[in-house]
Amino acid sequence: METDSLFDLTGKVAVVTGGGDGIGKGCCEILAAAGASVVVSDLSPEKARAVAQAISESGGQAASVACDVMRKEDLEALIDFTVKRFGTVNILVNNAGIGGGGRENPFDIDLEYVERIYAVNLFAPWQLCRLAAPYMKESGYGSIVNITSMSSVNTSPSMAIYGSSKAALNHMAANLAFDYGPMGIRINCVGPGATRTHALSTVLTPEIERRMLAHTPLKRLGEVSDIAGAVLYFASPVSAWVSGQVLMVNGGGVQTLD
Repeated sequence: METDSLFDLTGKVAVVTGGGDGIGKGCCEILAAAGASVVVSDLSPEKARAVAQAISESGGQAASVACDVMRKEDLEALIDFTVKRFGTVNILVNNAGIGGGGRENPFDIDLEYVERIYAVNLFAPWQLCRLAAPYMKESGYGSIVNITSMSSVNTSPSMAIYGSSKAALNHMAANLAFDYGPMGIRINCVGPGATRTHALSTVLTPEIERRMLAHTPLKRLGEVSDIAGAVLYFASPVSAWVSGQVLMVNGGGVQTLD
């Protein structure tokens, strides 16, 4: 088997939610570099447009769609646009997510907050899986990658809702692997540890970083490219016999605080 073909996505079509910045942007860029046509979806049309334009200017194929993943009609429109523009859907990266950061004091949040977190982190990925699967089956190639979190397996204060929503995302993928496998569709999860994004920068201090690295054997925080590389693995032919799995990308540690 030629190694070049293992990561070749030429002719494949990828959809990435939350693709306007951070990990989502990195996923869009690496999938496009591997040859896929990429639909960059984001709540911010400006961010999505900028990422798609940069990919196109670099010689890749990309288009952008504004999408609020809490709106069923937006999810349907996203898949419809992708099929009309590029002919099918082969790869789906469910990256859009909200919550976390240790801000969920159980006595301060309400049911509306809980419903919003689950709507974005679990229900939207489930719906997009259902919408994309028929096209994946028809095309003969399907890979779904959910961006989950170390919080799905860690236990921390003020993280119950976010952590449980990501744990549910892991378990949903493990079970959907049985439903989608006969259709030729793989579904896996990538769980980032502490990764240098804008979101992390809003809470990261030198002291917090020091405490995180105390639990990180590789002695650095993650970069977006580390997470995007794992997504590329699951999206590519190299992982053709891998489904229902969760890959934690965390420097060998947990980045929890004492």
